[in-house]
Amino acid sequence: MARYTGPVYKKGRRLNFSVLENGKELAKRPYAPGQHGNDRRKKLSEYGVQLQEKQKVRLMYGLNEKQFRKVFEKASSMKGITGENLLRLLESRLDNLVYRMGLARTRRAARQLVNHGHIAVNGIKVDIPSYTCKPNDVITVRENSLEHPAVREALEANTARLSFVSFDDKKMSGAYVRYPDRSELNQEINEALIVEFYNR
Repeated sequence: MARYTGPVYKKGRRLNFSVLENGKELAKRPYAPGQHGNDRRKKLSEYGVQLQEKQKVRLMYGLNEKQFRKVFEKASSMKGITGENLLRLLESRLDNLVYRMGLARTRRAARQLVNHGHIAVNGIKVDIPSYTCKPNDVITVRENSLEHPAVREALEANTARLSFVSFDDKKMSGAYVRYPDRSELNQEINEALIVEFYNR
Protein backbone atom coordinates (compact mmCIF):
# COMPACT_ATOMS: atom_id res chain seq x y z
CA MET A 1 0.00 0.00 0.00
CA ALA A 2 1.33 3.45 -0.93
CA ARG A 3 2.02 6.22 1.56
CA TYR A 4 -1.15 8.06 2.57
CA THR A 5 -1.44 11.51 0.97
CA GLY A 6 -5.10 12.29 1.68
CA PRO A 7 -6.67 14.56 4.34
CA VAL A 8 -4.71 14.30 7.61
CA TYR A 9 -7.42 15.88 9.79
CA LYS A 10 -9.89 13.18 8.75
CA LYS A 11 -7.44 10.44 9.77
CA GLY A 12 -6.72 12.21 13.05
CA ARG A 13 -10.42 12.39 13.89
CA ARG A 14 -10.93 8.73 12.96
CA LEU A 15 -8.12 7.69 15.34
CA ASN A 16 -9.05 10.31 17.96
CA PHE A 17 -5.40 11.41 17.90
CA SER A 18 -3.68 14.56 16.63
CA VAL A 19 -1.52 13.26 13.76
CA LEU A 20 0.06 16.72 13.34
CA GLU A 21 0.61 16.98 17.13
CA ASN A 22 -1.10 20.37 17.34
CA GLY A 23 -4.58 19.24 18.43
CA LYS A 24 -6.35 21.43 15.85
CA GLU A 25 -8.26 18.62 14.15
CA LEU A 26 -9.82 17.51 17.45
CA ALA A 27 -10.47 20.98 18.88
CA LYS A 28 -13.33 21.84 16.52
CA ARG A 29 -14.89 18.37 16.02
CA PRO A 30 -13.77 15.83 18.65
CA TYR A 31 -15.57 12.93 16.96
CA ALA A 32 -14.99 10.62 13.98
CA PRO A 33 -15.64 11.90 10.42
CA GLY A 34 -18.65 10.92 8.37
CA GLN A 35 -22.43 10.92 8.77
CA HIS A 36 -22.37 8.74 11.89
CA GLY A 37 -19.13 10.06 13.38
CA ASN A 38 -20.89 11.67 16.31
CA ASP A 39 -22.69 8.45 17.27
CA ARG A 40 -21.45 6.34 20.15
CA ARG A 41 -18.45 4.30 19.02
CA LYS A 42 -18.50 0.55 19.41
CA LYS A 43 -15.90 -0.99 21.67
CA LEU A 44 -12.73 -2.13 19.89
CA SER A 45 -11.30 -5.62 20.25
CA GLU A 46 -7.78 -6.11 21.61
CA TYR A 47 -6.52 -6.48 18.03
CA GLY A 48 -8.37 -3.30 17.03
CA VAL A 49 -6.71 -1.30 19.84
CA GLN A 50 -3.26 -2.54 18.81
CA LEU A 51 -3.91 -1.83 15.12
CA GLN A 52 -5.16 1.67 15.91
CA GLU A 53 -2.00 2.44 17.92
CA LYS A 54 0.20 1.27 15.06
CA GLN A 55 -1.76 3.38 12.55
CA LYS A 56 -1.41 6.49 14.77
CA VAL A 57 2.39 6.30 14.75
CA ARG A 58 2.64 5.25 11.10
CA LEU A 59 0.53 8.20 9.95
CA MET A 60 2.24 10.63 12.31
CA TYR A 61 5.66 9.92 10.79
CA GLY A 62 4.30 9.50 7.24
CA LEU A 63 5.47 5.96 6.48
CA ASN A 64 3.82 3.26 4.42
CA GLU A 65 3.23 -0.20 5.90
CA LYS A 66 6.32 -1.83 4.39
CA GLN A 67 8.63 0.95 5.63
CA PHE A 68 7.11 0.87 9.10
CA ARG A 69 7.52 -2.91 9.33
CA LYS A 70 11.21 -2.61 8.35
CA VAL A 71 11.82 0.02 11.04
CA PHE A 72 10.10 -2.22 13.60
CA GLU A 73 12.28 -5.20 12.62
CA LYS A 74 15.41 -3.04 12.98
CA ALA A 75 14.21 -1.85 16.41
CA SER A 76 13.60 -5.48 17.45
CA SER A 77 17.19 -6.44 16.67
CA MET A 78 18.64 -3.58 18.77
CA LYS A 79 19.49 -3.78 22.47
CA GLY A 80 17.01 -2.24 24.88
CA ILE A 81 13.23 -1.83 24.87
CA THR A 82 11.82 -2.48 21.39
CA GLY A 83 9.04 0.13 21.62
CA GLU A 84 11.44 2.90 22.66
CA ASN A 85 13.96 1.84 20.01
CA LEU A 86 11.18 2.11 17.41
CA LEU A 87 10.37 5.70 18.40
CA ARG A 88 14.09 6.63 18.49
CA LEU A 89 14.59 5.27 14.96
CA LEU A 90 11.55 7.19 13.70
CA GLU A 91 12.79 10.40 15.36
CA SER A 92 16.22 9.87 13.74
CA ARG A 93 14.80 10.09 10.20
CA LEU A 94 16.06 13.13 8.31
CA ASP A 95 12.57 14.43 7.42
CA ASN A 96 11.55 14.26 11.08
CA LEU A 97 14.68 16.12 12.26
CA VAL A 98 14.12 18.87 9.66
CA TYR A 99 10.60 19.21 11.13
CA ARG A 100 11.89 19.15 14.73
CA MET A 101 14.40 21.91 13.95
CA GLY A 102 11.55 24.13 12.77
CA LEU A 103 12.55 24.26 9.09
CA ALA A 104 9.10 23.01 8.08
CA ARG A 105 5.67 23.34 9.67
CA THR A 106 4.70 19.70 9.14
CA ARG A 107 6.51 16.44 8.49
CA ARG A 108 5.03 16.36 4.98
CA ALA A 109 6.56 19.77 4.25
CA ALA A 110 9.88 18.58 5.72
CA ARG A 111 9.77 15.50 3.48
CA GLN A 112 9.29 17.73 0.45
CA LEU A 113 12.22 19.99 1.45
CA VAL A 114 14.50 16.96 1.68
CA ASN A 115 13.16 15.41 -1.57
CA HIS A 116 13.82 18.64 -3.48
CA GLY A 117 17.47 18.75 -2.38
CA HIS A 118 17.35 21.76 -0.03
CA ILE A 119 19.00 19.93 2.91
CA ALA A 120 22.58 18.77 3.54
CA VAL A 121 23.89 16.42 6.24
CA ASN A 122 27.51 16.98 7.31
CA GLY A 123 27.98 19.14 4.20
CA ILE A 124 26.68 16.53 1.74
CA LYS A 125 23.34 16.92 -0.06
CA VAL A 126 20.86 14.26 1.04
CA ASP A 127 17.51 13.95 -0.77
CA ILE A 128 16.28 10.77 0.94
CA PRO A 129 13.69 11.57 3.66
CA SER A 130 14.16 8.19 5.37
CA TYR A 131 17.94 8.73 5.78
CA THR A 132 18.82 7.78 9.37
CA CYS A 133 20.86 10.42 11.16
CA LYS A 134 23.22 9.73 14.03
CA PRO A 135 23.85 11.92 17.10
CA ASN A 136 26.21 14.85 16.32
CA ASP A 137 25.21 14.90 12.63
CA VAL A 138 25.02 18.50 11.37
CA ILE A 139 21.95 19.35 9.28
CA THR A 140 22.05 22.53 7.20
CA VAL A 141 19.96 24.33 4.62
CA ARG A 142 21.97 24.35 1.36
CA GLU A 143 23.42 27.67 0.24
CA ASN A 144 21.12 28.18 -2.75
CA SER A 145 18.04 27.50 -0.53
CA LEU A 146 18.81 29.90 2.34
CA GLU A 147 16.07 32.34 1.28
CA HIS A 148 13.48 29.65 0.51
CA PRO A 149 10.10 31.25 1.48
CA ALA A 150 8.68 28.05 3.06
CA VAL A 151 11.75 27.70 5.29
CA ARG A 152 11.64 31.36 6.35
CA GLU A 153 7.92 31.14 7.09
CA ALA A 154 8.38 27.99 9.18
CA LEU A 155 11.26 29.50 11.19
CA GLU A 156 9.20 32.61 11.96
CA ALA A 157 6.26 30.47 13.11
CA ASN A 158 8.40 28.12 15.23
CA THR A 159 8.13 28.78 18.96
CA ALA A 160 10.01 25.96 20.66
CA ARG A 161 12.38 23.09 19.88
CA LEU A 162 12.94 19.87 21.77
CA SER A 163 16.31 19.64 23.53
CA PHE A 164 17.66 16.71 21.50
CA VAL A 165 18.08 19.05 18.49
CA SER A 166 19.77 22.43 18.25
CA PHE A 167 19.47 25.06 15.51
CA ASP A 168 21.17 28.37 14.74
CA ASP A 169 18.80 30.64 12.78
CA LYS A 170 21.66 32.89 11.59
CA LYS A 171 23.83 30.08 10.24
CA MET A 172 20.77 28.07 9.11
CA SER A 173 22.45 25.04 10.59
CA GLY A 174 21.49 22.61 13.33
CA ALA A 175 22.64 19.40 14.98
CA TYR A 176 21.10 16.16 16.15
CA VAL A 177 22.48 16.42 19.68
CA ARG A 178 21.48 13.00 21.07
CA TYR A 179 18.84 10.30 20.88
CA PRO A 180 15.58 11.54 22.46
CA ASP A 181 14.39 10.35 25.86
CA ARG A 182 10.97 8.70 25.93
CA SER A 183 9.68 11.48 28.19
CA GLU A 184 10.34 14.07 25.43
CA LEU A 185 8.15 12.31 22.88
CA ASN A 186 4.37 12.17 22.47
CA GLN A 187 2.86 10.80 25.69
CA GLU A 188 -0.37 9.72 23.96
CA ILE A 189 1.49 6.92 22.15
CA ASN A 190 1.55 3.49 23.78
CA GLU A 191 4.40 1.81 21.91
CA ALA A 192 3.94 -1.45 23.86
CA LEU A 193 0.70 -2.03 21.90
CA ILE A 194 2.63 -1.76 18.60
CA VAL A 195 5.11 -4.38 19.81
CA GLU A 196 2.18 -6.64 20.79
CA PHE A 197 0.59 -6.08 17.35
CA TYR A 198 3.68 -7.30 15.48
CA ASN A 199 4.45 -10.10 17.95
CA ARG A 200 0.94 -11.57 18.03
